[in-house]
Amino acid sequence: MTVLQQKIRQGFKEKIEEESLLDCMRCGFCLPACPTYIQTGYDETHSPRGRIALIKAVRDGMIQWDDDVEHSLNVCLGCRACEPACPAGVQYGHILENAREVINEVTPKGLLEKTVRNVAFGHLFNDKSKMSKATGLLRFYQASGLQKAARKIGFLNLFPETMRQMETVLPKVPKQKEWKDRASLFPAIGKKKATVAFFTGCLMDTMFTGTNNSTISLLQKAGCDVWIPEQQACCGALHAHSGEKNNAALLAKQNIEAFESIEADYIVNNAGGCGAFLYDYPFVLMKEPEWKERAMVFQAKIIDISSLLTKLEFNQLKLRANYHITVTYQDSCHLRNVTKVIEQPRQLICSIENVDFIELEGADSCCGSAGIYNLIESKMSMKILDDKMEKVKKTNAAVIVTSNPGCLLQMKLGIERAGLSDKMRAVHLVDFLSDYVSVEL
Repeated sequence: MTVLQQKIRQGFKEKIEEESLLDCMRCGFCLPACPTYIQTGYDETHSPRGRIALIKAVRDGMIQWDDDVEHSLNVCLGCRACEPACPAGVQYGHILENAREVINEVTPKGLLEKTVRNVAFGHLFNDKSKMSKATGLLRFYQASGLQKAARKIGFLNLFPETMRQMETVLPKVPKQKEWKDRASLFPAIGKKKATVAFFTGCLMDTMFTGTNNSTISLLQKAGCDVWIPEQQACCGALHAHSGEKNNAALLAKQNIEAFESIEADYIVNNAGGCGAFLYDYPFVLMKEPEWKERAMVFQAKIIDISSLLTKLEFNQLKLRANYHITVTYQDSCHLRNVTKVIEQPRQLICSIENVDFIELEGADSCCGSAGIYNLIESKMSMKILDDKMEKVKKTNAAVIVTSNPGCLLQMKLGIERAGLSDKMRAVHLVDFLSDYVSVEL
């Protein structure tokens, strides 16, 4: 056994409790819910129970850690669709994150990977001002004429197909002042029903500023005083999913402190992936009792925008689409599988006059985005997406609504790949309610 294999085995012993692995009864209920198991032709090593078995075998010294085992864990989307399907309640997502933490800590990395991790997780996602500068470069590319020139001369052909297609669906980056000059309090319109603190996110605030602004407006119309804590940071989801759990814990503490400063009834978010990780803060901080207790208080206030609007009976207002339109909905995996928000977005859409809602077959299955999965595991991601789009076509919908920025970009990419850009649009639920719907207060 090599030194690396010994370190992996020891790390799994320290980070992953044997009881959590033994909870898996190998019943197979998770198999139909796992996209990678299906896409690989029912290969057990790419199923949740298969990966748990591999982790346990490495932990127990029954097999050696090698490239095949690592590949199996890397190909997992982390969508956590296996968790609702599991009769034993196995917390597969937590097992996977702990395993990836060990892998990140002990496996050797090349200069490129070290640099990328340092820039992304040590700087960009840890500092909103740096994230803003990075997205500012994208804005310059879009607004200066460089984008048109790059497309005209064929420069983008130097990049892989998926990246070329992704470039076409990126949103127009707004000016920094659109969020930097924003007030910290937005009073309720009409009778006040609640005080909320809004988690604005990092990419959501710098790249999807319009969606955040629309979120604030909807909350005001729903009767909320909306506070925006200035010291909030990135949720830390991408860090944890990539094995950077220590950085994720630091961000969790920063956010808990920022939101503790406001006596809010709810902490509202508009990104399924962010909301699920915010909800998971007690797990992230489980080894620090004081912080875990504070995280549980924080967790109790976390709520998705669709859940809050439904709770405040926003869908009881007179909502009417500006014209007759057919709509379908793609679930955000973590919104559905972790925070159990399933019916609320659908209830909002169905409450709108002039809207025909068509349920999407397999809406509960991952679209293949999974954070940055569509970039690092592009082949698998595109197989999943292309299968998804075949089902989307059957709805004949003009609009695909979703509740997470990664899902939104992935569905836009799917529309582009399927040649449906002249017939169909993908929009965030908040933008759909703001841009397509008239609200009579």
